[in-house]
Amino acid sequence: MRHPCPSLERERALWVEGRGLVAGIDEAGRGPLAGPVVAAAVVFPASYHPIRGVRDSKLLTPAARLRLAVLIRKRAIAVGVGAASVHEIDSLNIRRATILAMRRALDRLSIQPALILVDGLPCPELGCVHEAIVDGDALCHSIAAASIIAKTVRDRLMQRLAPYHPAYAWVTNKGYGTPEHLAALAEHGFTAHHRKSFAPVLQLELIGR
Repeated sequence: MRHPCPSLERERALWVEGRGLVAGIDEAGRGPLAGPVVAAAVVFPASYHPIRGVRDSKLLTPAARLRLAVLIRKRAIAVGVGAASVHEIDSLNIRRATILAMRRALDRLSIQPALILVDGLPCPELGCVHEAIVDGDALCHSIAAASIIAKTVRDRLMQRLAPYHPAYAWVTNKGYGTPEHLAALAEHGFTAHHRKSFAPVLQLELIGR
């Protein structure tokens, strides 16, 4: 199935209105059983021309994501990345931890955007002016770019953790609940990097694994 590339339609409309710089923000890692949730914010200059091939990071191969991440960092005027730890995910819940990661990403931008474009539903907890776009990573170029940055950063983090816990195959599954990962959990129990509030891990904790 062919997927259309996200456009700059919303950003251009805001630039024409004189709203100033716009940041797209997205996250990676809401669903895995292990590892942090990572968010990225990306600001492109006004009148910017889109990078060919940028789209929802889930639709790209790892090699394409890495190539595009380099181009995004070159073409953007600011990129910020933030994360929330496994401990924060378990303490706050995944939604609140994701918003915390987004706030950290915004705080790490070198410039202050006038408006934030967020993938999904409104997030009042962000504490800033923003516009939520459902399926934003499929529709909005800035959000799609942020999804690529967030995904490549998180994948790199999981690859660095993988050699310390080889049974869980994080090199390939990045902490998601694949059959191989679930089998390793059943055999070896959980690690300090597992989200104990997520059902498959919580069940092991309750039975003392």
